[in-house]
Amino acid sequence: MAKNFTYNRLDKNNAAVLLVDHQAGLLSLVRDIDPDKFKNNVLAVADLAKYFNLPTILTTSFEDGPNGPLMPELKALFPDAPYIARPGNINAWDNEDFVKAVKATGKKQLIIAGVVTEVCVAFPALSALEEEFEVFVVTDASGTFNEIAQKAAWDRMSQAGAQLMNWFGVACELHRDWRNDVEGLAKLFADHIPDYKNLMTSYFALTARKPAAK
Repeated sequence: MAKNFTYNRLDKNNAAVLLVDHQAGLLSLVRDIDPDKFKNNVLAVADLAKYFNLPTILTTSFEDGPNGPLMPELKALFPDAPYIARPGNINAWDNEDFVKAVKATGKKQLIIAGVVTEVCVAFPALSALEEEFEVFVVTDASGTFNEIAQKAAWDRMSQAGAQLMNWFGVACELHRDWRNDVEGLAKLFADHIPDYKNLMTSYFALTARKPAAK
C-alpha cells in the first residue's frame, strides 16, 4: 500500500444518499442477487439514511415507459425528499435538476445505489468523481444482469476512485462507536439481518437473567 494512502471515512455530517432508478421494470433485470435479498438491502440503505438523518435524493428514468415506477416503499419513506423524475436522461448527472439537488445538500460524500449497476450507478458515480465528490457505492443495494456485468462495473468505478461497500459497512462506518447508540443501531441491523435479530434476541435473554448490579 502506498505510504501516502489516506483512509477517507464516511462522515454522517458530510454524506448524502442517492437512490437511483430502483424502478419496478428495472428491478426485474436484477439477476446477480436474490430478488428478496436485494429488496431488503435497498430498504436497509433507506432505513440507515433515515436513522443517520442523511439528505436523500430519489430519481427515476423514463418511468412512464418500460422502466416503470419507483419502489413504493421508497416514496413512503421519503415523502419530502427531492424526487427527480428524469424524462429521458440515462445518466442522472446529465439532468440539471438532479445535480442541483445533489449540490444543494452541501455534502461532499455521496452514497450511491441503483439499478442497473453499470449504467444507473456507474454513470453518475463517475460524473460525481469528476466533479471531486467522494463516492461510496453500495454494492449489495445495486443490481444488474449477471456477475460479469457486476464485476466490470465495480472495476470501472473503483479504478476511478469510488469506494465499494455493502450497506452494513456503510452503517458501521457512519456510526463509528457503539456507545453513540446501541439500541438504535442494533434495531437497524436486526430489521434487515435475520441472524442479527437472533443474536440480539439471545443477548437480551441473557442480560435479562443477570442479577442486578449492587
